[in-house]
Amino acid sequence: MEVFVQQLINGITLGSIYGLIAIGYTMVFGIIGMVNFAHGDVFMLSAFVALITFLLVTTFLAAIGIIAGSVWIVVTLLICLVAAMIVTSLWNWAIERIAYRPLRGSFRLAPLISAIGMSIFLSNFVQVAQGPRNKPTPPMLTDVFTVMKGANYDVNISFKQIAIWLVTAVLLACFWYVVQRTPLGRAQRACEQDRKMAALLGVDVDKTISLTFVMGAALAAVAGTMYLLYYGVVSFSDGFTPGVKAFTAAVLGGIGSLPGAVIGGLLIGLIETFWSAYFTIDYKDVAAFSILVVVLIFMPQGILGKPEVEKV
Repeated sequence: MEVFVQQLINGITLGSIYGLIAIGYTMVFGIIGMVNFAHGDVFMLSAFVALITFLLVTTFLAAIGIIAGSVWIVVTLLICLVAAMIVTSLWNWAIERIAYRPLRGSFRLAPLISAIGMSIFLSNFVQVAQGPRNKPTPPMLTDVFTVMKGANYDVNISFKQIAIWLVTAVLLACFWYVVQRTPLGRAQRACEQDRKMAALLGVDVDKTISLTFVMGAALAAVAGTMYLLYYGVVSFSDGFTPGVKAFTAAVLGGIGSLPGAVIGGLLIGLIETFWSAYFTIDYKDVAAFSILVVVLIFMPQGILGKPEVEKV
């Protein structure tokens, strides 16, 4: 029982990170029907921005004689989060303007090839700029408390896990409200249904798509900061695997659905952690993708996705 509860906690934490990245995939695909395969590398870039900001802030605090206690660590993490969101949002805005917008009216494979090329560029750029080795950070928010006493070991939950849960829940609620209750959300939903008709009705399609890319990058930045907080290490190659799994989560939950992206992320995280605990860790990815195949056989639109309506 202790193993089950502990892996449940770990799986929800990992799934929350996947869900944050998956929202970016599902928002972009919902509006322009394109999979932004560079999104995983934008997530990786945000983790490096958060790491560099953390090192700069802690160095500054040490230079002025401030000892980084719990309060200062929280303040530093907030600064890292804001810096990562700003930098990656600007970067993703530039990617949309340079690599995707000129190809929007081209044949369907052109944006896909451009996205893959941008993914390779970002990965190699970070490798050259930061080096190929893993970049660690000092442990942060290491305090834990026991939720269950067990015969073999205690079930613990850390403050950073709670922080990841809360951030994911709050951001999901905020972005759902933006999409469903604000003029920007109405413009996004109009572009999702028919971009040409939305443009005829006065919607600035280019601006809406750009803002969607900015929002997706901001969520990826939050995920990157949470990833750095949780694992304490980041590498230039960390964009590929989480990016693919987040895309899998978006498809599993129903691409185009914000709650579906988070549900898919939680499912992928839970499958990985439980498989690693009860079976061999070598096949945890196989298990996650196998579940995706099974779900899509019986529910091609995903768990919360809507069947695609062909426009004539």
